[in-house]
Amino acid sequence: MRSVGIVVPAYDPDVEVLADYLDALQSVIRPARVHVELDDGDPETVAAIEQAGATVNDAAARRGKGAAVTAGFERLDTDVLAFADADGSTPAESFADVVECVREDGADLAVGSRRHPEADVQSHQTVVRRFLGDGFAWLASGLLSVDLHDYQCGAKALTAESWERVRDHLYEPGFAWDVELVAIAGAHGLRVAEVPIEWEDRPNSTVSPVRTPFSLFRSLVSARHRAKRLRDSRLHAAIAQRRDDPPALVDYVGSLSDDRRGSKHE
Repeated sequence: MRSVGIVVPAYDPDVEVLADYLDALQSVIRPARVHVELDDGDPETVAAIEQAGATVNDAAARRGKGAAVTAGFERLDTDVLAFADADGSTPAESFADVVECVREDGADLAVGSRRHPEADVQSHQTVVRRFLGDGFAWLASGLLSVDLHDYQCGAKALTAESWERVRDHLYEPGFAWDVELVAIAGAHGLRVAEVPIEWEDRPNSTVSPVRTPFSLFRSLVSARHRAKRLRDSRLHAAIAQRRDDPPALVDYVGSLSDDRRGSKHE
């Protein structure tokens, strides 16, 4: 059976919830490693993570979800790489279905889905957040080559080989990283599977319902552009000649991560 590594990005987490979730992930999935990428943490949070049996890198400042997951994936040496949100909104038993879709069922990338018709949503987001989320999913499905119900759910897994193919093409340090990952996977012709999950909204989300949609839209357009370039679009190749792309995340997550305590907790 292929080995599994799980990354949990965390910023100002509920320590008790996080520790319980780490315990559940290890008990249910039996991964080779659970690793927390913690942004601007404190000694008490670090200690709780270690007590739960996970490794931790405590960065000095807030980097964003995409940067944190990327840094975490770069630390893993397992056959399957997965990540789950720190609030435990996807129960470990349901997250296991996402992991197994890659580990056993042959998908290159498995995407957990709250909006799939077969998903089991225990408590819903506010009306505004649901409207914005549904609208973004509809727009993304029209612009990208991968048609999904949900692009942003914090429950995904992919093979190490797939990570090697996409890692140099990811630029988004924040929440838009998810949709960019799907777009680039589609551009490479990877097998992307959508997995309905059990999910419960956590009201203390750090996602702003006002700022985030505008940022996501800009990032969606950028992700589509980069995916088109990978598929040899002449138009998007011409556009790229007029632009200077920033460094890929893997080229500078080391400086973003500023491992204030990381080496002590690996």
